[in-house]
Amino acid sequence: MTKTSMMRAVVVEADSFGGPDALRVVEVPVPVAGPGQVRIRVEAAAVNPVDLATRSGVLVAAGLMAGPRSGSGSGSGETVGIGWDVAGVTDAGDRVIGLRDRLDVPLGTYAEYVVLDADAVAPAPAGLTAAEAATLPLNGLTATQGLDLLGLPEGATVLVTGAAGAVGGFAVELAALRGLRVVAVAGAGDEGFVRARGAEWFVPRGDDGDLAQRVREFVPGGVHGALDAASTGLRALGAVRNRGAFVAVLGAAAPLPLRGIRVANVWVTGDREQLAALSALAEAGRLTARVAGTFPLDKAAYAHERVAAGGLRGRLVLTP
Repeated sequence: MTKTSMMRAVVVEADSFGGPDALRVVEVPVPVAGPGQVRIRVEAAAVNPVDLATRSGVLVAAGLMAGPRSGSGSGSGETVGIGWDVAGVTDAGDRVIGLRDRLDVPLGTYAEYVVLDADAVAPAPAGLTAAEAATLPLNGLTATQGLDLLGLPEGATVLVTGAAGAVGGFAVELAALRGLRVVAVAGAGDEGFVRARGAEWFVPRGDDGDLAQRVREFVPGGVHGALDAASTGLRALGAVRNRGAFVAVLGAAAPLPLRGIRVANVWVTGDREQLAALSALAEAGRLTARVAGTFPLDKAAYAHERVAAGGLRGRLVLTP
């Protein structure tokens, strides 16, 4: 048990969705783990673009998450919690990483403690800092599950857009580890990074208006599949061969399944076995965790401003 019954957490209060200044640090009761759950003392929580969508109210308006809940916070007493990724220590003393994939609960991982279902938690990678470990769950699982949806055999070709981003970077590495041949799309300055991660071919992002043509110059007839981490839609679909596969990331609008292409969205879910596999790869130096900077919990609004400004390589991380 904790020595105090209260903790700090970052929330958005009812009727206050908006920009970074909508974030509030409030005092709330320390959550209690129920059956099949674990409580984690948060050491690090990554800041992801989906957190900005939560803060702005986009996810609530789209019906993708529950609206404000009463009984947590100040003012009106109704709040929405922020944050999916966590690295920290359980009540039993185990160092873990986890994903808060349930959006019907009132608190996220921007907090001093969080309770997660046990099957969304796995051992943290030895040798990585808590900040580095916190970058793995959401983006690593999204990449893993996106590649699973593509279902490509060893030796097949795959296009990864946004290949220098958090999801795309993991997707390039994980695809290469599966024996896939990767065409990576990223900024011109990121070519060295994505090639070092395992990309065989590179298309500068400025050329993605002619993305299908550029990819087909490398892979005549088109790639077997595409993981569209940059939401390029039809431009990436045009690079896929007939009856290939296409996966859009985290709710981005998926194009129509033209030319018999199998099209899907990856809706990430916590998965203990997949998290443990990602942790083992990171521990072995085969998966690259990138931290763009760390901030205390009360600088969450500034961290959101920096993410919105773009240009980061790696994730910003809050350290309560």
